[in-house]
Amino acid sequence: MKRLLPLFVIFTLTACSTGGNEFQPSEQSFISGNGIVTIIEKDDREIAPPITGPLLGGGNYAQEQGRVQLMNVWASWCSPCRAEAPALQDLSSAHPDVQFVGVLTRDNLVAAQAFVDRFGLTYPTITDDALLADFTGQLSVNAIPTTLLIDKAGKVAARISGEITYSTLDELLTNLVNE
Repeated sequence: MKRLLPLFVIFTLTACSTGGNEFQPSEQSFISGNGIVTIIEKDDREIAPPITGPLLGGGNYAQEQGRVQLMNVWASWCSPCRAEAPALQDLSSAHPDVQFVGVLTRDNLVAAQAFVDRFGLTYPTITDDALLADFTGQLSVNAIPTTLLIDKAGKVAARISGEITYSTLDELLTNLVNE
């Protein structure tokens, strides 16, 4: 029995290890932006990839053509995401002509649902962040949170890397709707 104890301890410790390859929300291994806004002039914009995927709570997201889109990439463990959530909800109410959607990244569904419930978010959240890879080469997601704005023609118009402010995003949305 004494010989088996060290093997049992090694096996137990190995079985509990993630090997460093899996994301652990407590690690805080993310890049937080500082709210820098990048705007693309209308003539220089590129077509955005389709925004689609399974939704938190079931169903699938269907992007509406011909509307301004706001796509906010977030995670429940992200402090700036928690800080901006009330402003995003208020903006979604103030801009019913804009289609808001969240994209959950590097998180679990239980924590995400608790986040949505806590902040009373009424706009949908896509739970598969694989669609973010399609934005590479345009204004890619480079921080958590990141907010992308897509114009009525379906082209990427702006990116906010990091926490949004109500006034900045309100002005950007108003300008895009009025284009």
